Amino acid sequence: MVLAVIILIEAAWWIVWMTLALWRKIYANFYFMLAVFVVWGVLAFIGVNNTAASMALEQEAIGWLILLFILAMVPFILLPGMVTIINEYQRGVLFRLGRLVGLLQPGFNIIFPFGIDRVIKIDLRTFTIDVAKQEVITKDNVPVLVDAVVYFNVFDPKLAVTKVANYTQSTTLLGQTILRSVLGQHELDEILAKRAELNEVLRKLLDEATDPWGIKVTAVEIKSIELPETMKRAMAKQAEAERERRAKIIAADGEFQAAQKLLDAASVISKEPSALQLRYLQTLSEIAVEKNSTILFPLPIELLKAFSADKQ
Repeated sequence: MVLAVIILIEAAWWIVWMTLALWRKIYANFYFMLAVFVVWGVLAFIGVNNTAASMALEQEAIGWLILLFILAMVPFILLPGMVTIINEYQRGVLFRLGRLVGLLQPGFNIIFPFGIDRVIKIDLRTFTIDVAKQEVITKDNVPVLVDAVVYFNVFDPKLAVTKVANYTQSTTLLGQTILRSVLGQHELDEILAKRAELNEVLRKLLDEATDPWGIKVTAVEIKSIELPETMKRAMAKQAEAERERRAKIIAADGEFQAAQKLLDAASVISKEPSALQLRYLQTLSEIAVEKNSTILFPLPIELLKAFSADKQ
């Protein structure tokens, strides 16, 4: 009979599934499938024998055929509902009748059907959440808009399911709160100059807060800091004044060094008066090279003194 052949094929298929459950060391499901398979096999065996024996009685044979048809449909209804596939980057948190049973590893897994077992798949990959812009009042009473990026992953799927309703949303809201709290304890200059240190402080605080949820925060990065326009203009004026101060100091330092060198030169020339005449002649040669129409000839004071002495 066709139904008998189908039942034999389904019996072999059922045995394969039990072997897989035994190989995966899912003993509870193995015993469950074994018990159901024994009951199903006994009923199928009785149905096949009685169908063959009652072929002469048409009405009784139809009843046994209906039973065999129902038994043939059982594996198609029961077995597919017992399969769950866990990806390599996931873990399955298994609940049986509402109680936490264990963790399903990646690959082929067999569970109890009809809602007895419930599997929640948790992604272990790194998540990135964008903390929305937060208005922060710094320690020196400057309002700024700050946003950040948080990188985290789940290290304990059981805690991520049983200790928090939505770990992604909870981590995002907690990141906003800690961002405002930490930055509000620092002045604006510290926030702008010590961003790397603040990132590490934020990461450490957020990691400690989410550790009971099975969440590991790997990094926190402050993306941007927006200042009010009045503060930007004030900072620009401050920077401009600072550069002007540096320029004046550099110019004054140059004048001082030039004066010092002139003093040294005068000291050298004063020791030998003829050196001054040589400087006069060198200056005249430099002026003549430029092809100027006017030449300034320096007149030594000593020469004037000689003329004044003759008049006396």
